[in-house]
Amino acid sequence: MKKAPLLFFLILLSVVALVPFIWTVSTALKDDQEVFAFPPRWIPETIQWGNFQKAWTALPFTQWVINTLVVTLACTIGQMLTGSLVAYGFSRFKFKGRDTLFGLVIATMMLPGQVTMIPVFMIWRELRAIDTYWPLILPAFFGGGAFNIFLIRQFFLSIPNELDEAAMIDGASYLRVWWQILLPLSAPVLATVGVLSFIGHWDDFNGPLIYLNSPEKYTVSIGLRMFQDSYGSETNLLMAASLIHILPTIVLFFFAQRYFMRGIQLSGLGGR
Repeated sequence: MKKAPLLFFLILLSVVALVPFIWTVSTALKDDQEVFAFPPRWIPETIQWGNFQKAWTALPFTQWVINTLVVTLACTIGQMLTGSLVAYGFSRFKFKGRDTLFGLVIATMMLPGQVTMIPVFMIWRELRAIDTYWPLILPAFFGGGAFNIFLIRQFFLSIPNELDEAAMIDGASYLRVWWQILLPLSAPVLATVGVLSFIGHWDDFNGPLIYLNSPEKYTVSIGLRMFQDSYGSETNLLMAASLIHILPTIVLFFFAQRYFMRGIQLSGLGGR
């Protein structure tokens, strides 16, 4: 009974947080006239499932979804692989200046992306990579991001060094230890990095907005902005398109939730 007020408060906060999503679903299933009805109706009189088909076919959503999947999956794989490789170096090798270098890597998280936006754009422009996917994909294969490195390193520190030493006695190289020993044991934290990376790149708006010019190369985030310009007055179709956009991230989170939470918990156990 002592926890009842806290439980009630948490349930109340959950309901408040879900209200915008519930309203989005409700609006996506209404017709044009019912959207602006007063007083508002949470449950549509007639569910308009056809809104999703109209939203999908109104603009080239199929191509945009394929583009987004290509970019997102490539970036997710790149961040998981290179982030774990860098974390392996910081967690297993002792070299002069290691802790200072790791501190500098972590310090980059305090640097807003807007600060480096123009210099990075100029670099890609000189490489003639504007209106290609290289500026969106290639950075993911260079370290995987400071937060991912930190998260994976903390998890690696909780794995006994004796496993590495036993594998090396059997003739395994450093890369083989990383690939066949540490990565299989790190499924929870890799799932965490994968989910965060997938959601971040799937919802990325600034990157595609800056580097992509051709409509056929747009991702879903940019496509939704075009959809808003073309069908902004049809709120039900806009909400249907938004639900189509967020559906993959919701499905992914629910399937990976167990590994995601376990990875977050275990990553805080290591530390030296």
